[in-house]
Amino acid sequence: MSYQILIQPSGHILTVKPGETILDAAQREGFSLPYGCRNGSCGICKGKIIRGSVNYGRHSEEALTEEEKRAGNALFCCASPLTDLIIECQEINAIKDIEIKTLPCRVHKLDLVAPDVMVISLKLPAKQRLQFLPGQYIDILLKDGKHRSFSLANAPHNDEFLQLHVRNYPGGAFTEYVFNQMRVKDIVRFIGPLGSFFLRDAPEDTAIIFLASGTGFAPVKSILEHVLYQEKNRSSKRKMVLYWGARTKADLYLSELAGSWQQQHENFTFVPVLSEPLSTDNWTGKIGLVHETVMQDFENLEKYQVYACGIPAMIKAAYHDFTLYCKLPKNAFFSDVFTPSTNNPSITKESGAI
Repeated sequence: MSYQILIQPSGHILTVKPGETILDAAQREGFSLPYGCRNGSCGICKGKIIRGSVNYGRHSEEALTEEEKRAGNALFCCASPLTDLIIECQEINAIKDIEIKTLPCRVHKLDLVAPDVMVISLKLPAKQRLQFLPGQYIDILLKDGKHRSFSLANAPHNDEFLQLHVRNYPGGAFTEYVFNQMRVKDIVRFIGPLGSFFLRDAPEDTAIIFLASGTGFAPVKSILEHVLYQEKNRSSKRKMVLYWGARTKADLYLSELAGSWQQQHENFTFVPVLSEPLSTDNWTGKIGLVHETVMQDFENLEKYQVYACGIPAMIKAAYHDFTLYCKLPKNAFFSDVFTPSTNNPSITKESGAI
């Protein structure tokens, strides 16, 4: 049985077909709701059920607590309606007109940039280009029908090759193929672009803090390269700081690139942070948890936006501590969680595992 959903405050109405989630139906009918993992793990798609009832679906207890359910919240990526609904959710206009495509591509280059990180360059067919917002991701389509999600690390203005940063995650169906079997000229298929992790408009005096762990650097790289490219013709430039956290120095696999941005742009600062530096690293930089390092440097984040990408524990701690102790507005924290699936085992974002 189909149900109708009224989205507030926009007033848009959509029809949900049998077997669809609220997010599935919204995407099919061209309405852009916030989302990230699409498997009930990250909480980005959380919204309010004002009227009606839903099947909440399988999801992480941390992403949606029983208390939040009682308050009327649901995760739209895994919730399906049991009645007609009125929901409250802020739609995102920026991604509304971007076409989601299914395309083949050819492996152009494989660069092992760390013992367990591969940078893959993918070449699209000659007459194809992928329009995307910096920070979005694609789903690699595996032969068994499963999907694996990877953030695009190249900027949209530099789209001759699509770049993925893939960590060798033990047991990862795609990552094990990448490190053990993939060869230049192999063909892979993907669907994309996907996700709502991208830079939001803000007043010029609103500074930006980028927070990355491991290969969470990939979408941050896409955003930063595009912003720095666009700023060439601008007189006003927002202040930006990148905190990139890893265990050892080798895990900061493109630190020289980030360092070069700092040398070339006065409004950008790069702060690498190691949690477990080796004695052979000869590390003289910041040591500890990456989000705690931010708190040591910034007591007040009232006039900041934060874009965090990486493992769930880091993002959860950063959101909690920044909003509670550093006065960061809750609507100024944007995240992309790299996490294994808990709801749909056919979809997982394994590139961020560390």
